[in-house]
Amino acid sequence: MADSQPHILHVHGSFTLGGKEARAIRLMNIWGDKARHSIVSAAPDALGARAAIDPAVQADFPASPPFAGRPGVGRFRDIANFLKKYDLILTYNWGAMDAAMAHRVSSSVSAMPPLIHHEDGFNADEAAGLKPQRNLYRRVALGRASALVVPSVRLEGIARHVWKQPAAKVHLIRNGIDTARYADPPAPDAIPGLRRSPGKLLVGTLAGLRPVKNIPRLVRAVAAHKDRLQLVVVGEGPERDAILAQAATHGLDDLHMAGFMDRPWRFVGLFDIFALSSDSEQFPISLVEAMAAGLPVASMDVGDVINMVAPENRAFVVPDEAGLAAALGALAADPDLRGRLGAANRDRAVRDYAEQAMVDAYAKLYGEALASPDILR
Repeated sequence: MADSQPHILHVHGSFTLGGKEARAIRLMNIWGDKARHSIVSAAPDALGARAAIDPAVQADFPASPPFAGRPGVGRFRDIANFLKKYDLILTYNWGAMDAAMAHRVSSSVSAMPPLIHHEDGFNADEAAGLKPQRNLYRRVALGRASALVVPSVRLEGIARHVWKQPAAKVHLIRNGIDTARYADPPAPDAIPGLRRSPGKLLVGTLAGLRPVKNIPRLVRAVAAHKDRLQLVVVGEGPERDAILAQAATHGLDDLHMAGFMDRPWRFVGLFDIFALSSDSEQFPISLVEAMAAGLPVASMDVGDVINMVAPENRAFVVPDEAGLAAALGALAADPDLRGRLGAANRDRAVRDYAEQAMVDAYAKLYGEALASPDILR
């Protein structure tokens, strides 16, 4: 390791901008020249988040062995040889678990750099329940990891009781943001191409357009109140056409698909209501961003959401699609309620989800793994 600049490898299943990518990039940008970074993706073409990395940060996207495919001794050997070039390996979610397994297998026969795994949630194929074979694979693959980081209480329980990870290895680090950035109202034209329908409130959501986010559910919930609500979806992904088709079916002709947008503090405050329609979440950063912008929230009851929002807002965290539609209708009908809930959510975000606490926790954990506790401070 260089005396003052560790070389950190980030292994993702995909590197399109979502919660885990936004957090990883934010840490890179904050730490600046204190580290250099290499980023690989098991889906080599899924690298859209790279645009959010500050140009001043030393980051590259090296050629690598495939991180997705059939498990095998030769493939794991190739991955392990690649991993050895770095000072610290950071893996993210199920899509990077083969890197953790290669590290586990090779650690028994040769020296390997420390590996820290981050688990932020599950894709659509595990949204309804975890797969026993994957649970076993995770349990084995994480055997030589230095640490396992989770952002939610629910995931902490899964890590300890389902994946059988020792309590000392599991670190609960809640996602934080720079809440001060969200205090100022955004410019009216902050979302390019958005034309507000007269007399309607804006319902907004930020999400990668993947099946697990279930944006068609939100389309239907908003369509139940299409005389007074307009939906704005910020994000990009393979579900875009399915969302547009659902909107056409339900007569939602003013849906605005904004595509990918970075720096959400510039535009989140344009929404009147924030909505979350996912089948599975843990500790969504987009929710914290909406709270920091002073928005009331209507959400599915997933992950830690009900405990994240202010207590006053918990009645609008619901179990099903009918409840989501009803929550949106109730919020749309009562401007005073929206104002009270938005203010309470902002107060909670400022108090509990400060970015500096998150940054300090990651700097401490990574520094200890690098045997240099202050290297990222």
